[in-house]
Amino acid sequence: MINLLKNILKNQDSSEETENNKDLELLCGLMIEAAYTDGQIDTTELKKIKISLIEIFQEDSKEVELVLNDAIKNKNNSKSLHYYTSYINKNFADDKKLLLIEALWEIVLSDGEVHDFESNLIRRLAGLLYISDVNSGNARKRALDKLSKWYDLRCRWEMYKM
Repeated sequence: MINLLKNILKNQDSSEETENNKDLELLCGLMIEAAYTDGQIDTTELKKIKISLIEIFQEDSKEVELVLNDAIKNKNNSKSLHYYTSYINKNFADDKKLLLIEALWEIVLSDGEVHDFESNLIRRLAGLLYISDVNSGNARKRALDKLSKWYDLRCRWEMYKM
């Protein structure tokens, strides 16, 4: 009886770990897709993806590194938006979906350029995730505010080092 309970609990932990890994793979894939929409992935965008996954979504940094490297290798084998959004709609709360949209805005804005394809992708994703245009626009403004503060600090640091 005790062994049966141990096996049940062990399988439950294993399925939770698999679910968390699926979340990370999906988030990485979607973020790489957004960063690569303009045809290239900038190192700034990669750093922003790592920071977003670790700080916003509380993912393990070592696991992020592994999954992100796989996602970069497979960037040309991307999945459809429906694949991503159907999973997200089933498994993510509204506030987590909004954090995702904000993180995606930060990623595409981090290289200093917003291409039409990038903003189009995020608008389509927001619609498929049932996020209003107003909420998506507010997420973009928050992302711009964060990035402008970050760039301001970076410029001050560069001036200080001189």
